[in-house]
Amino acid sequence: MPLQPINQLFPFKRLFRLLLGLAVGVQLIIITYNHFTGYYPVNDLGHFGIRLIYNSFLSLLSAFMVAYPNLFVIRHLNYRLPWSTANTIKRLIIQLSLTVIIAVVISTIITLTAYWISAYTNELNAVLIKNALIYAVVNLLLMIVLEARIYFFEYNQTRVKASMLEQELSQIKYEMLKQQINPHFMFNSLNVLSGLIESDSKKAQQFVDEFALIYRYVLETIEQPIVSLKEELAFIQSYFNLQQMRYGESLSLEIDVSSEFLSWLLPPLSLQVVLENAIKHNIINENKPLTISVATAEGTLVIKNKLQPRFSQSKSTGIGQSNVTKRYALIGQRVPRFIVKNNCYQVELPLLKPDDYARIDH
Repeated sequence: MPLQPINQLFPFKRLFRLLLGLAVGVQLIIITYNHFTGYYPVNDLGHFGIRLIYNSFLSLLSAFMVAYPNLFVIRHLNYRLPWSTANTIKRLIIQLSLTVIIAVVISTIITLTAYWISAYTNELNAVLIKNALIYAVVNLLLMIVLEARIYFFEYNQTRVKASMLEQELSQIKYEMLKQQINPHFMFNSLNVLSGLIESDSKKAQQFVDEFALIYRYVLETIEQPIVSLKEELAFIQSYFNLQQMRYGESLSLEIDVSSEFLSWLLPPLSLQVVLENAIKHNIINENKPLTISVATAEGTLVIKNKLQPRFSQSKSTGIGQSNVTKRYALIGQRVPRFIVKNNCYQVELPLLKPDDYARIDH
């Protein structure tokens, strides 16, 4: 867990409302108790209101003086010693000790300041000890309240984030399925198959086999967050074989992938989306053949093709890029890069080591 800013851990407005409520609540109890015990009776309603406002204001100032050191402690312990079964006892001892130390230091400063302004009739040491005990008890309660509120707030945030991610994942899965099994691709594939059945039955059988492999892979991986590069490349070969039956020698694929990266991971169908976009958005014919290269470099899969856009085509919506980026957001912090330079389109898909992926909190 990263070291959070204090205001992010517990926003000022929320802290102010909490401490104000505690200050007013405590003073209502104290003033009422002192009145009925005869220790410090209230003369009338106006007197009660003045005492409540004045004492609540002083309590609020004192509360802020201990609250921020408490939050500082919580923040650093969350970073250095987060709550877990192994850390619970050690964290409790450290946190309780620091809570008492903070209370004693703050109470000593306040008591000495008050004594400097107006000397006590009671012995100073006795007042210091009494106030230190009171502040220690109050600060222990405040620390518990702060921890509880932070835990409750973060739990709600985690639950909302998990719900949003679940919806996002469902949408991504739907988009993946819709993108791969779409009428346009089916129509083109069936047209190619129809022509092959009449002209080359052997090729037609090969086409059906590749077609089956493609959709089996799609259905098997739709629920998986990651696949190995080796699996994705095997799938891509089947996908590209179908495309080459349609475009012939005008379309070619060059793969130069180091064997050390074959076990590395990436989201399923992400490479296919990149290839499909390249085929969809560029002119491919005998006069303008298209070559797509796939290579590895420094833990990244690099896909390149020369830009020869179809001018009659409507502007790209960027759905493919967005889809791939969202898939990567579900498995780590590295994101794909989409670059246009030197009349070439280049996509860089990060590859994730299996050990690194195993350490990610999914």
